[in-house]
Amino acid sequence: MSEKARCTAKVQIFNLKFNNNAFETFKLKKLMYSKQIIAIIILMTLSFTSANAGKSEKITLGAGCFWCVEAVFQRVNGVLKVESGYSGGAIANPTYMEVTSGLTGHAEVIQLTFDPEKVSLAKILEIFWKTHDPTTLNRQGADVGTQYRSAIFFHNENQRIVAEQLKAQLNQAQIWDKPIVTEITAFKAFYKAEDYHQNYYNENSNQSYCQFVIVPKLKKFEQLFQDYKTK
Repeated sequence: MSEKARCTAKVQIFNLKFNNNAFETFKLKKLMYSKQIIAIIILMTLSFTSANAGKSEKITLGAGCFWCVEAVFQRVNGVLKVESGYSGGAIANPTYMEVTSGLTGHAEVIQLTFDPEKVSLAKILEIFWKTHDPTTLNRQGADVGTQYRSAIFFHNENQRIVAEQLKAQLNQAQIWDKPIVTEITAFKAFYKAEDYHQNYYNENSNQSYCQFVIVPKLKKFEQLFQDYKTK
């Protein structure tokens, strides 16, 4: 089976597996932060922005299928570039077929470049955590496997500190019913995915996977982050 056929098969398999229970796993729980969490996010935002004025930043994030994550962050004001790819594995330049086997250790990720004067690192991570379920290990809904794990690959020490502190505060506040299992790991390499994975939702929005999985995430993003939506 070719890689593109395998990609198409993923959509077809989803059609068979999809049901109301699977859909509910894509809904985050207790999405309203406490005043304490909001204050922490604001402080992180101010400190990070002042320290990086005039500079763009990169961070690499895994939150299940990269089609979903790409679609969300393409709509965030201040995000300059989004690419889908693979990180965290044992071999260089993996193919989609190799990654989906689960044998390479890679996660499906997006690597985004953002302007911290328009959107802070803390806000990027808030959007990241609120638009997927960070409490399910190696799984997002019907997508199961280590390639679908929740992961932050930090590019500098500040990103590690902010991610770990925010993760700890969210766990302490019990925003979700279960602890966050997001992996926070130093970035090593990013391998851009095949061309047909790039800009996937925008070019395939009528696909059933896009309609049933990606569209609800986009609606949730638009509802929770109206001030950060691109015009």
